[in-house]
Amino acid sequence: QNIRRTVLSNLERAELTTDEAEFSRLMTIAIVGGGPTGVELAGAFADLVHRSLRSNFRRIDTSKLRIILIEGSELILETFDPHQSQYARKRLEKLGVEVRNNTRVTAVRAGALDFKDGTTLEAAAIIWAAGVAASPLTASLGIPLERGGRIKPEADLSVPGHPDIFVAGDLVSMKDIEDKMVPGVAPAAVQMGTHIAKILKSQASGENKRPGFRYFDKGMMAIIGKNYAVVKTDKFELQGFIAWMAWLFVHIAFLIGFRNKLSVLLGWAYAYVVNTPEARIIVYPPASVAPGTPPPTGNS
Repeated sequence: QNIRRTVLSNLERAELTTDEAEFSRLMTIAIVGGGPTGVELAGAFADLVHRSLRSNFRRIDTSKLRIILIEGSELILETFDPHQSQYARKRLEKLGVEVRNNTRVTAVRAGALDFKDGTTLEAAAIIWAAGVAASPLTASLGIPLERGGRIKPEADLSVPGHPDIFVAGDLVSMKDIEDKMVPGVAPAAVQMGTHIAKILKSQASGENKRPGFRYFDKGMMAIIGKNYAVVKTDKFELQGFIAWMAWLFVHIAFLIGFRNKLSVLLGWAYAYVVNTPEARIIVYPPASVAPGTPPPTGNS
């Protein structure tokens, strides 16, 4: 909601400004990180401006909104197969998204990005989707750290030199006992938590079994706007409309309770037909006010 509020507010200000430089800045969204999160955000924004906002403004053409996806490596969706990465790029470009590969960000400033080649991009909306650094807590352990301040644990997920301390989730950079890289995603964190719990349970019963962690990859998905997605598992790959349907089915299947599943399914079906009119509403939390709103006054 925060991201959508920022983008829609920028469009409102672009409608009113007469400054060309400010207009260009307000009409630019920069998304740093070409993984599933960045790709899905880029597709969602392109979908929003092409389907939901076309007739909402008198002066500006929302289809001219620049959506720039910035990735430091050669391919977006690098963990997918190369042909799926190329498919995703072509779909995004067809939606009007600018994809910049091999582009490294050196600094993020208010309203601007600095790149390694010395150039700068001004954008009123900058979204970081390139991952986060580990908790500063890792630096206090006195052990060598990997990129981003992460820990390379022992095979059983214990901290090197500290067998009674375990790490999981975003704190970890490792390969499992089958030499598979463990991604920093929620399913991997859940599996790590389950593995650690089994070790602790074993210790409590006096068995003290400490097997190595094995990651079970359930597959990866990324949606690319309406009707398109890519899916990759160990057994099969999908792309296009059938992958998009699989994405919808999986997300609904993991919801708790039949009522929730039915509610979400009906909501998505309605949004699919009427082009999500509620996406145009700018909502501010009760504790905040819209930019430029004067503070409330009252009698003392």
